[in-house]
Amino acid sequence: MRAQKRPSVDLAFVLQDVEDPVNVGAAFRIADATKAQIVLTGISARPPHKLISKVGRAKDQRVPWRAFDNVETGLRTLKEEGFQILAVEITDDARPYHEQNYPPKTCLLVGHEDHGVTRKALTLSDGTIFIPMYGRGSSLNVHVALGIAAFNVLHGASLSISSYG
Repeated sequence: MRAQKRPSVDLAFVLQDVEDPVNVGAAFRIADATKAQIVLTGISARPPHKLISKVGRAKDQRVPWRAFDNVETGLRTLKEEGFQILAVEITDDARPYHEQNYPPKTCLLVGHEDHGVTRKALTLSDGTIFIPMYGRGSSLNVHVALGIAAFNVLHGASLSISSYG
């Protein structure tokens, strides 16, 4: 039962200024699990890095990834490739992640551990999603939020994908 048919969604992750190699390594592991590509921007930790490889169980060696000096270039490149950019961030107009319709080419943008996604990157995004928090905390760790959102894009969005294109 381990082999499953993956939903036909082209998935990408943009990590904007994600400094902690633990978060980056975990993102590589999530990307491998979801068959996503990774775009590292700004000051994000980058392979080769011992901790990225350890936490990611060497997935940085098999997951397709690329890096850009700034998030704007990375986001514009993905838009030119047909991706819709959705920032995972708490904003006034953000939708709960489970209520969002996801297109066949979805990019999830996550930001710095302390500062989140920048305003400039938000202006280049096509929308914003958030994960509702029911406890005292206001947010989750970057890679945890990315994992929740990524699997929802693949499985929670199966009915809405047909409305695109």
